[in-house]
Amino acid sequence: MRIITYNVNGLRSAMNKGFVDWLATNPADIICLQEVKAHRENVDFKQFEALGYNDYWYPAQKKGYSGVAVLTKMTPSFVQYGNGYMQSDAEGRVIRLDFEDITLVNAYFPSGTSGDERQTYKYQWLEEFYGYLDELKTARPKLVVCGDYNIAHKAIDIHNPVSNKNSSGFLPEERAWMDKFFQNGFVDSFRVFNPQPDEYSWWSFRANARANNKGWRIDYINVTNPLESQLVGASIMQDVKHSDHCPVYLQLKTS
Repeated sequence: MRIITYNVNGLRSAMNKGFVDWLATNPADIICLQEVKAHRENVDFKQFEALGYNDYWYPAQKKGYSGVAVLTKMTPSFVQYGNGYMQSDAEGRVIRLDFEDITLVNAYFPSGTSGDERQTYKYQWLEEFYGYLDELKTARPKLVVCGDYNIAHKAIDIHNPVSNKNSSGFLPEERAWMDKFFQNGFVDSFRVFNPQPDEYSWWSFRANARANNKGWRIDYINVTNPLESQLVGASIMQDVKHSDHCPVYLQLKTS
């Protein structure tokens, strides 16, 4: 099972920048997208079907905002749209797909960069999502939780931890939530295979940040402990450029 998570920052924009050509190279069996900023009827989804992908969408109610989708060559046995929290569901932040004994959760965590109100909501969302996952993994112990977390966990995950210590996405409270998340039975799959620094998945559009690799690692594919023995490999695809993010990849052995 080859999985990619990718914040496309507008799927139609990414498609104008060669996303479908990249998809034709068969980069993964399952591709989880965040910030699609579109409803299915607004996108030429037949291009995905022509490449063998089924597509599942959970857009935001607000047009041109947020939203998640999954393109998959593997047929899910169950799909759940949303996680049951009103504001999160209105913003199209979570979609779940089951593939036999493995459950995949694709999530677009809120950003707090626009101000205190959204930062406060981010903290609320994190606690709600933590509870959702805690309950889900009791019934479905083999969980894959991927998406744009909008949090750089450790100093190694951000180009300048000192100057960003008061920046949303690297605040002590957010990083503490990540600590709690990993202590509660999850594994940072990328770090299992890649302990080195300077591996980022998002770069600001400002100050030539991507060319200078001044980025943040805020996109993850994390798994529960029962899946750790099935990890095969993980990487960040920094050379793929349809967005201010890049794809993050994981390969799992399936039973």
